[in-house]
Amino acid sequence: MPYSVKPQRIRDPLHNLIEFGTDQFEQTLWRVIQTQPFQRLRRIKQLGFSELVFPGATHTRFAHSIGVFHTARQLMKVIERHTGSNFRLHQAHVALAASLVHDVGHGMFSHSFDEVGKKLGLPMAAHEEVSEALIRDGEIAEAFGELGGGFASDVADVLNRREPGNLYDSVVSSQFDADRLDYMQRDRLMTGVQSSGIDVIWLMANLEIGSVRISADDETSGTVDTLVLSPKAFRAAENYVLSLFQLYPNVYLHKTTRAAEKVFSCMMVRIFELVRGGHKGKIGLPKYHPICRFVEDPSRLDNALALDDSVFWGALPMMVEASDPLVSYCAIRLWARRLPKCIDIRRHFDEKDPLKPGMTDADRQSRDARLRLTCKKNRRQGRGIRENAKAGSITNPCG
Repeated sequence: MPYSVKPQRIRDPLHNLIEFGTDQFEQTLWRVIQTQPFQRLRRIKQLGFSELVFPGATHTRFAHSIGVFHTARQLMKVIERHTGSNFRLHQAHVALAASLVHDVGHGMFSHSFDEVGKKLGLPMAAHEEVSEALIRDGEIAEAFGELGGGFASDVADVLNRREPGNLYDSVVSSQFDADRLDYMQRDRLMTGVQSSGIDVIWLMANLEIGSVRISADDETSGTVDTLVLSPKAFRAAENYVLSLFQLYPNVYLHKTTRAAEKVFSCMMVRIFELVRGGHKGKIGLPKYHPICRFVEDPSRLDNALALDDSVFWGALPMMVEASDPLVSYCAIRLWARRLPKCIDIRRHFDEKDPLKPGMTDADRQSRDARLRLTCKKNRRQGRGIRENAKAGSITNPCG
């Protein structure tokens, strides 16, 4: 019997049924999903350490990436409807492919690993660099090769620009792009927060094409066509913006999540110090562990790809037994969820040195200066905790 191509379907908690059709383009994207780099996204949480706060926030970059493609396809249909015979199929395909693979280079715990890379100056810890390398060369590039020799490079170029170069790029990167539309809805659903809901159906129904100015340093450098919302969707657009802002304090910058990120960052920096200083044996891991291999040569792409959330969580029990006090301390903190508490230093000292009736303006200014100095001094002492932990003077929080 001749081989027959079948549509492929995925059930998604947000979008319900996501289907990949039988045409060459969507079948190629389905093959991209089957590649090892894309499947790796199943082992990277979308929200990093947020599951320590929101138990349901276990969704992955894999699910998000497919959701972004589904949303991008909906936005592209809007463009096709408005452009008619002027619709550019190749540019549309490039943008849709970019929407699928835009996060393929993320490291363990997503943006938390990016921050470690910035502190240590590691290119292969920056997800944009890894994504570009994966798209231009390797399994993903081979899969894209079925759509033409330069297709993979075109996809990488769209992501590398990081801002829309044309109408089709705006589906991937703009103020109202498929990435944002998916993560706003998905993160709200999976964390269970009741605020930040958006009226997606009404927003989609009122999309138009318009030209907006491109500005840099208060100077206009031209215009670019992009998707814009009609006046009918003004209130829905206003709610969209407010909902995005609400997600940051409520979810992304939650104090407990930030505490876990800080512990993780401190731990990874210390591991780099030890391994590069010839003290690999102090971190509690076998010498060929993926974390050790990455630290020894972070410039290698395969070393970066060997890291994911499951590798780190699996290594934690071993690092709890590390002979280095700081590595052990941080590992215990994360393993047992005994995270540092957030305090408002200024409020703390305000209460100790309250305003008193009858104080003159000079007295108030003197008090404010004294409080600023005290807060600054205590922040410096807080940074000294790391040195104390190295010396072994911090008590085991699980002991």
